[in-house]
Amino acid sequence: MKKKEAPANDLAALEAAAAAHHVARYVLRLYVTGTTRHSARAIVNIRNICEEHLQGRYDLEIIDISLHPTLLEGEQIIAAPTLIKKLPLPLRRFIGDMSQTERILLGLDLLQKTRSHASPAH
Repeated sequence: MKKKEAPANDLAALEAAAAAHHVARYVLRLYVTGTTRHSARAIVNIRNICEEHLQGRYDLEIIDISLHPTLLEGEQIIAAPTLIKKLPLPLRRFIGDMSQTERILLGLDLLQKTRSHASPAH
């Protein structure tokens, strides 16, 4: 019986998944209510995040729920603005004006959580 080289295969699979993630196309939907200041801020913030971190590999759809109220139930929108990351999986939701850039990047799997908040020694 031959022994499988699981660690090498696992490493190769992990590297392939990481490489695929860096070229993955993001499908995002931002649900807003009208032209409020909060909605406008969310639009500007998520567009900035997308252009800086996903340039050329994202689709961002902005939906005004005051014009499309039937979408509220189907997408289970309970607050606005709400951003839904449809792809790549897993699906994720963010509520607010999208000003917490680090939190959004973590949730989109574009930033790894820092392990320590300790300051470097001098």
